[in-house]
Amino acid sequence: MTWRLHADPMFGIAGLRALLLQALHPVAAQGVSDNSAFRTDTWGRFTRTAEFVAVTTYGTTAEALTMGARVQALHARMSTTDPASGRGYPVDDPGLLAWVHNCLVESTLAVLERSGVEISAADADRYVAEQVRAAALVGLDAADVPHDRAALDAYFVQVRPLLRAGRVAREEASYVIAPPMRPRYALAGRPAWSSMAGLAFAALPTWARRLYSIPELPAAAALHGAATTVALHALRASLRGVQAVIPPLRESPHRRSARERLAQGPGTGNESSTHDSSAAPQDRTEDAG
Repeated sequence: MTWRLHADPMFGIAGLRALLLQALHPVAAQGVSDNSAFRTDTWGRFTRTAEFVAVTTYGTTAEALTMGARVQALHARMSTTDPASGRGYPVDDPGLLAWVHNCLVESTLAVLERSGVEISAADADRYVAEQVRAAALVGLDAADVPHDRAALDAYFVQVRPLLRAGRVAREEASYVIAPPMRPRYALAGRPAWSSMAGLAFAALPTWARRLYSIPELPAAAALHGAATTVALHALRASLRGVQAVIPPLRESPHRRSARERLAQGPGTGNESSTHDSSAAPQDRTEDAG
């Protein structure tokens, strides 16, 4: 299920939604502000996050463990504070890591479902369960994260009273929705990005949008309810159309490498790392549509 969902063209929108959701946790947002160069290297942040997810999804065991160890070592040197109480927190605090993890898992299911991807209840449970192995790569214990959709939903009910949209959250959100662009790319790139990032904001839960309470939103970010769902369907259809015309865009290099490795069969020493590798290649690379 992880291979199937992470290969969908709407997974990138889910990732942006996850970043917007993550910023609503005051301590997590402060941790990004204290330790990340998102203001001066916004695109670098996006790229590093995407690379981490790609490697831990499609990489070999060795590649995924190496990536996880690198992230854990980086987090171990970082700390932050609760902006309300002044209490200090290590960035690798299990509660903070679980929040980041759960935001991506929930956003993936929420965005892809609203975009028209068929995900049964069993599929959703399987995806959440597979992501427990991904959580372990950043140092979380299995008991720290949900194992099925019901537990994931219960987690967000439990954590909601802690969430708020302070100055740091709004600043981080602004860099997701409207990141800085070089003038040479801005003319064509900004409208396209605003459409995608705006939809990521529009796809947030109603309670999260209310927390942000941003009075003026650009284009797609101002959509609500059914209009958001229609726009997500349309964007997915458009992206799939582009993939049909430009074959290299159908499959990322990481996914292609994993598919080729899996086709070699077990016993090659290159088995997939974080997710079940027992399915046949055609099953593991099935289109999400």
